Amino acid sequence: MALYITPLFAGLLTLLYIFLSVRVIGVRKSERIGLGDGGHGGLQRRMRAHGNFAEYTPLGLILMLLLELTGATPWLLWALGVGLFTGRALHAYSVSQEPEPLRFRIAGMALTFTVLVVAALMLLARSANGLLTG
Repeated sequence: MALYITPLFAGLLTLLYIFLSVRVIGVRKSERIGLGDGGHGGLQRRMRAHGNFAEYTPLGLILMLLLELTGATPWLLWALGVGLFTGRALHAYSVSQEPEPLRFRIAGMALTFTVLVVAALMLLARSANGLLTG
């Protein structure tokens, strides 16, 4: 079974993760802050945007991969992938800004949570079906 959709979004999300990492490194270098945030508000925001991305993105990709491996329809995987990417990008953008445009943060988290809940419920349904018919 060839996998195409989840790897595509894994690649795109990895590039976004690297972008967020480079933004943290840039402030660390310019402000000469080796560890922690040094009380620098901009660095705190960039670190949280990066950290939050790292906290939620892997679970979303794992759920997508499990769905793809169990034969989920491509349209569902595309919808989940676009939702995860868009949600994580909106959230990272919002958290990085001062003042923070809260509507983007809320939209980003809502999209991310929607992807996680839909994927989890789909996996539970697929598992239950397999257990009952298998």
